[in-house]
Amino acid sequence: MITTDIALVGAGIMSATLATLLHRLQPDWSISIFERLDAAAAESSDPWNNAGTGHSALCELNYTPQTADGDVDITKALTINEQFQVSRQFWANSVETGVLGTPEEFINPIPHVGFVHGESNVDYLRKRYDNLAGETLFKGMEYITDPSEFAKRLPLMSAGRDFSDPVALNWFTGGTDVDFGALTQQMLGFVGRSGGTVNFGHAVTNLNKQSDGSWQIKVKNLRTKEKTTVKASFVFVGAGGGALQLLQKSGIEEAKGFGGFPVSGAFFRCTNKDLIADHSAKVYGKAAVGAPPMSVPHLDTRVINGTAGLLFGPYAGWSPKFLKEGKNTDLLASIKPGNAIPMLSIAPKEFGLLKYLISELAAGPADRVETLSEFVPRAAAEDWEMIVAGQRVQVIRKKGRGGVLEFGTAVVAAEDGSIAGLLGASPGASTAVPAMLDVLQRCFPKHYQSWEPQLTEMIPSYGTKLNDNPGLFGQVWDWSSKVLKLTENTDQRAGEAPAHLAAPAGV
Repeated sequence: MITTDIALVGAGIMSATLATLLHRLQPDWSISIFERLDAAAAESSDPWNNAGTGHSALCELNYTPQTADGDVDITKALTINEQFQVSRQFWANSVETGVLGTPEEFINPIPHVGFVHGESNVDYLRKRYDNLAGETLFKGMEYITDPSEFAKRLPLMSAGRDFSDPVALNWFTGGTDVDFGALTQQMLGFVGRSGGTVNFGHAVTNLNKQSDGSWQIKVKNLRTKEKTTVKASFVFVGAGGGALQLLQKSGIEEAKGFGGFPVSGAFFRCTNKDLIADHSAKVYGKAAVGAPPMSVPHLDTRVINGTAGLLFGPYAGWSPKFLKEGKNTDLLASIKPGNAIPMLSIAPKEFGLLKYLISELAAGPADRVETLSEFVPRAAAEDWEMIVAGQRVQVIRKKGRGGVLEFGTAVVAAEDGSIAGLLGASPGASTAVPAMLDVLQRCFPKHYQSWEPQLTEMIPSYGTKLNDNPGLFGQVWDWSSKVLKLTENTDQRAGEAPAHLAAPAGV
């Protein structure tokens, strides 16, 4: 039997973030990570399997819905941007302290752009701008309707466009592209160098709570077929779409009633270097009626292994698998007495979603190019290839006698704090640090208060809403931009950085 203090299931961005935090806060604890695939970040955290936007609600219009009275609700956008700022500060501190290496390998500057066309949508985007531009976190956002300025900034999207159909942009220069695969690999490299163990090709098949409060984990080596028992004081299930079934196997009360609805997808990847060079932005449009947030169309510049690429999508699909490398029986196997009614109750409530998925499944190659032409008017099929994206499992939560489908992330933790897991998708990876801070606070209450000084060193705004503190925001923005090499000349609008920014804590 192997004994470890901390066992993490899955080698994606969530497990990597939690393992890094725990080692920095409690370096005397042993950490073991078990990943069924042969590489880190090979599922949802892989750069070709996710949007990589650095979701901060700068351009994602689904985070600023229009209300019944015609106004625009920015509440969720503010929350998500606050969360992303926490992640960004942690990454910057990790670079300064040697936890992470070259920042250009995982984060690069790229404008974030909200795009609409048609009079009613232009009116919506103006209201969105009016509501956001005065907020601290969105200072610097531009509202653009002039066709000549549109063409100057987005030449690929303007070529062949009929500007008699009015267009509008919400443009934010200070956005980022994040390669969560590279970020995950760097974090796991730190954990491995610091004494942790990362076991690839190892599948966790079962978990059982022991009388002493520990967990007995059954692990199978998929190469040798050898089976091992691992004893852990704490377990985190960061297995993406596979998390639900493992949490169900754990038997914890908190996981009962949860279900999952899988949604697959695909992207067009540009193969024409001239087109790739002609576009440098992450441009998000409005989702189709009934479409899940992950299906918001976007023309997306990506930087992977130092090379710029261009994606468009996603095109939604459906598969009963809970993981890209999962099984066709995943959905059926996830139905339990405790979640059967919530899951069955979803279909009548989500008719718009089902209609959308059916229409997407029925679409052919020409239909997909036509969808792309809304962003790239002169799109030609020969310039694009279809790639399969990562599988996402949306949370179904028990509510009343039925259930409700949620398009966010949810931390599920046992009352005694001995096990936790993360369910859901968007905004996902971009909010990994605040999500894992939530896990730490809920599962390690006896230690958390003593950790707070260190957390403040890692995250200078810890415990503070940056949107309510323009001075502090200016300082941490300039500092993190400089450390992460996101700009050559940081904006010194807020004066000198706090002392703990100038002298970060060691690892």
